[in-house]
Amino acid sequence: MGQLIKLQDYVSRYEIDPFRYPAQYVRLKKQQWNKLMLQWENRFHDDQSIVLESTKNENVNKKNPGRIKRLFQRSSIGQEDAVKEPALQQESIFQFSPKLTYYPESIEELKQIFLDQLYTFQMKWASSTVFEKSFIKQSYYRNEKLKYFLQYFPDTFLFLYEPIFLLKKAPIEMEVILITPTEVWCLVFLEEDKDSVFLGSNERFWTKRTNRSESKILNPFISLNRMSKIIQPLLSHNHLDIPLKKGIISRNGYIDYPTSPADVELLEKRNYPKWFEQQRSLQSPLKHIQLKTAKILLDYCQTICTRRSEWNEQSLPSEQMGEMDR
Repeated sequence: MGQLIKLQDYVSRYEIDPFRYPAQYVRLKKQQWNKLMLQWENRFHDDQSIVLESTKNENVNKKNPGRIKRLFQRSSIGQEDAVKEPALQQESIFQFSPKLTYYPESIEELKQIFLDQLYTFQMKWASSTVFEKSFIKQSYYRNEKLKYFLQYFPDTFLFLYEPIFLLKKAPIEMEVILITPTEVWCLVFLEEDKDSVFLGSNERFWTKRTNRSESKILNPFISLNRMSKIIQPLLSHNHLDIPLKKGIISRNGYIDYPTSPADVELLEKRNYPKWFEQQRSLQSPLKHIQLKTAKILLDYCQTICTRRSEWNEQSLPSEQMGEMDR
């Protein structure tokens, strides 16, 4: 499952330390998947244990009713400790711990449950930190393209989805930036009606044909070239020797553009599956140049957020206040 390191202009956990969190995410995912898998495999044993534990507690409570009161007192003490240590309390919010509300019948169903919960967790990481938060659009939780990329690409792939770059105080909207261990992809989507045919040209508009109609759409090269003209100088200026590639994706349609520039991949219905499998089969760990590239791009992204209400000037040490000021 790919990593969402930046979503639009929301504050991201990865902005704090892009060298730490990608590796932490990979470890966390593997650990929690193994735990969930073990829980699912031992489901019959767990069911019996729950019954036995319930019976045991019921007998103990009957013999010692004061135990309930002591448990309540311990809970109250725990709450007081949480108030005294808000940093620990807030940090725990960002720990991923998948839950099984029922036992699925197959391993594939179990994987989907895990991925869906991990997706929600990633959205939290991509819109908040311990000290700050952004107000995310609920539509992103249902965004098919975003969910597809995160759930079907390798853990070592880093995504910036519709980020807003801030250059010379001017916000510039992008589409999708994919940072793999070996290259950077600028991606634009052409996905509207199923089996549409897009007739490409070097004009401002392309023609879209379906079985029923014909219409004009804005040339996707405009957006694609804008992205590459911003990202390539940033990479060159920081001496990052990582290839920059450009692609137009139409998973459910066709692109007819015989004179397309050679430096652009037209990934449409006929050849997209091959490209997709090539990306998925890339067996490479996270690389330093990849993480450095992520840091450079994140440094130029616009972030709009607000300080969490849990934190105020009275409860924060002076050095933490300095770190939070932007």
